[in-house]
Amino acid sequence: MKNTLTRWRRWWRDDVIDAPLEPILHPSSQRLLWIGVFTFGGHMLFHWMWAYALPQPYENALARVFMAFTALIYLMPGLRRDPTSASSGRLFTLATWLQLPWFFTWMYGMNGGNPVWLGSLVAMILIYYHATDWRLATAGLITGGAAGLLTTHLSGLSPIGPEQPMANVVVIGFAWSMGLMLGMSSANLRRARLLNTLSTMGVMAHELRTPLATVNLMGDVLRNLSQSDVSEAKRKKFEELATRLQNLVRSMNRQLDTQISNAQLLRLPREQVAIQAAELVQDVVANYPYRSSRERDCVRVQVQQDFCFVGSRALFAQVMTNLLKNALHALASASSAPQPGDLRVNVGIHHGKGRIAVSDDGVGISHELQARIFEPFYSSQASIGNGLGLTFCKNVIEAANGRLSVHSEPGLGAVFMIDLPVSTNGAPARPAH
Repeated sequence: MKNTLTRWRRWWRDDVIDAPLEPILHPSSQRLLWIGVFTFGGHMLFHWMWAYALPQPYENALARVFMAFTALIYLMPGLRRDPTSASSGRLFTLATWLQLPWFFTWMYGMNGGNPVWLGSLVAMILIYYHATDWRLATAGLITGGAAGLLTTHLSGLSPIGPEQPMANVVVIGFAWSMGLMLGMSSANLRRARLLNTLSTMGVMAHELRTPLATVNLMGDVLRNLSQSDVSEAKRKKFEELATRLQNLVRSMNRQLDTQISNAQLLRLPREQVAIQAAELVQDVVANYPYRSSRERDCVRVQVQQDFCFVGSRALFAQVMTNLLKNALHALASASSAPQPGDLRVNVGIHHGKGRIAVSDDGVGISHELQARIFEPFYSSQASIGNGLGLTFCKNVIEAANGRLSVHSEPGLGAVFMIDLPVSTNGAPARPAH
């Protein structure tokens, strides 16, 4: 009994409480487009079917029109541009709650639980568990079902009850239990696949430390050779090669840290400490492994107003490193060499939230790519990127209740903005001197 209770508590903590919510399963702009179009057209089609072709006891034209236009929420530009954001999840959850449990339960009640609406209600339950996280679906069915039955009661009409109420209860209960079981199984399978993939990446990244340490020693050997009795030209060449090798090792180690953090992000508890934004930014910028002095000189830090936020300092340092790396790559891809001030990191307060903005005057990002750059394993740098950098950044920032957004025009550079809740746990926010 004790072991059973322990396993139950572990399952409840790992799979219900701590497991990240997935308000939109398999989120993509194209999928949301098809959901919106199908839902809008489906309401019009079924209104004609149930009102004229195969008349049902109750059909409400105004409710159908309202539901059809509610489906346009799925087509909102903000929702389709970033389906994985917290705001998109809330909008999707609201629209799906109205479309499925509330509306279908109401119509089921108004039609007396006849076979048509019993079958529709059962299909709705299975669709709901397929569309969203099983915990949200369960809560939505309870609250939406209660709201639908209440709407039936308040409608002023007297719907006839089902001919076999207990049979309806059994059928609905069977569909609900199957939907719940399939939803939980799918969630466990998705998490297991993701964690296995990220764990493997983390192990591989860690194993690369040894050859990198050897390369770093080669840099030391070259630097020692430059101190020998060699000509000035050779001494400078040895120094240059040693510096380039060791900068490369530092850069690779930072990339490995990012991948290991990626592997750990969904498995390990994250530290929550007070972080001063300006100090974090200045430290990352100062210690970044630039490839040349020109790269170093093109970066400018501007602190308009410092602020404190709560999160993992190590993970946020990786976020800033990744954004700097992307910005420097965008500058390197531009036609002209980077100039001082071409890459700017601004720290300030915007609309009551702390903001860190990384701006560059590089090649920019096309509007089509902006809708996909935060998707896992999608990279606009196909030859060198793995498509996890911005996904990692987004996950870290949202874990701190923040938001990562981008604004870019092709050929005119890009701005990545981190907006975070300001905390009073650390030093108070203060303007730059």
